[in-house]
Amino acid sequence: MQSSHPIGIFDSGYGGLTVFKSIAEQLSNYDYIYMGDNARAPYGNRSFETVHEYTLECVEWFFKQGCPLVILACNTASAKALRTIQQQNLPYMEDPTRRVLGVIRPTAEVIGNYTKTGSVGVLGTRGTVTSGSYPIEINHFYPSVKVRQLACPMWVPLIENNEYQNEGADYFVKKYLDQLLTQDADIDTILLACTHYPLLLDKIRQILPTHITAVAQGDIVASSLADYLQRHPEMEQRLTKNSVRNFYTTDDPAGFDEQATIFFGQGVKSAAVEL
Repeated sequence: MQSSHPIGIFDSGYGGLTVFKSIAEQLSNYDYIYMGDNARAPYGNRSFETVHEYTLECVEWFFKQGCPLVILACNTASAKALRTIQQQNLPYMEDPTRRVLGVIRPTAEVIGNYTKTGSVGVLGTRGTVTSGSYPIEINHFYPSVKVRQLACPMWVPLIENNEYQNEGADYFVKKYLDQLLTQDADIDTILLACTHYPLLLDKIRQILPTHITAVAQGDIVASSLADYLQRHPEMEQRLTKNSVRNFYTTDDPAGFDEQATIFFGQGVKSAAVEL
């Protein structure tokens, strides 16, 4: 029997499922493992050292499951851990040909195409914003684009407590959008740099002026992964293609499945994993 070599999709909790949803739609034939480190979530306010430690531990778990490629579908992990894992950890592992990719670079590569004014707003967790990863990466590809950032600490709790569709959420959605736009009146593109935030997209679009575009990451990351696999046939050929999807959580599977369905858009059946 052929061993399984799925693509690993990692997040500190549920948000990465919005990215996984897009990936599974665009690249449906591949096998996937999704794992949420819910027992230690959220990562957003943790130190660089702690996020690196937790993320590396999870990446090593994926490798043990046979994944030659792992996607960090988490902005905080991508901002605080990806570079160190790629540069300092992977080269010294048993199989240095395995790869770990994130969500920040693929987004930065294209976000400049959305703006006409050259001003982009970025909304994310405190960890993502304080890392400065988006201004650095966007500047690399679009040196003339101005980037304004704002942390939205209330958005994830609203979503995870299933309050994001209620009127009470309107106040906090408008509050953060107003604060961001006050920084720069020329902003015409707002990047949702947290994988939870697409669940607020309808409210965000209702509040924003019509000339401002709100951009979620799922389809961008999925298209970038498709391109990556096309450019790296040595990786693409290692991956098994049986359309198998397995879900794991470091916390309670029943609680995970209930929440995960909201993010993934369909029923999820997970298993518990101990790291």
